[in-house]
Amino acid sequence: FTYPVLQSADILLYKSTHVPVGEDQIQHLELAQDIARSFNNQYGCFFPIPKAILSETKKIKSLRNPVAKMSKSDPQTLATVNITDTPEEILLKFRKAVTDFTSEVTYDPETRPGVSNLVAVHTAVTGMTVEEVVQQSKGLETARYKYVVAEAVIEKFAPIKNEIERLRAEKGFLEQVLNRGAEKARELAGPMYHDIRKLVGFS
Repeated sequence: FTYPVLQSADILLYKSTHVPVGEDQIQHLELAQDIARSFNNQYGCFFPIPKAILSETKKIKSLRNPVAKMSKSDPQTLATVNITDTPEEILLKFRKAVTDFTSEVTYDPETRPGVSNLVAVHTAVTGMTVEEVVQQSKGLETARYKYVVAEAVIEKFAPIKNEIERLRAEKGFLEQVLNRGAEKARELAGPMYHDIRKLVGFS
């Protein structure tokens, strides 16, 4: 219950005008908008009303339940692919991905959500269109196609995963980045916090 309020505070404290959000975060942004309007009505026009910047990226579904969104909080470890997963883990997750009994690669999210989700993942990591992926995969059984998608994901994630591992090894550098970010945030937020307290009569 506190997360949406804290998110609203993060948005408003820096007088954000536009916020990149996913569709599932729209309600949280609407809360920030409501708080801004309520504050402005009571204390004068102070906060801009933040607008949503919606991503055009397609949602990737769970590998174990292809009608639900893939989520890092999913208790099923085989449902979600993480950037930091090993190639072996990624391969296993796609091999265990839920599909159906039709051994053909097609894209029809309504009737074949499992295979369609694999196609969506494939397009996301390769930049190909759905039509190109389906055409390229003609003649492949879904079992074999799972390996094709897994290999494409592994290839896409490899340089990102390597960079993450490199940065994790440089703790001193990461601490410097965090400290610089915290200092910059304080410089921006300090005057705003002071003005808000003054407006509401706390100082």
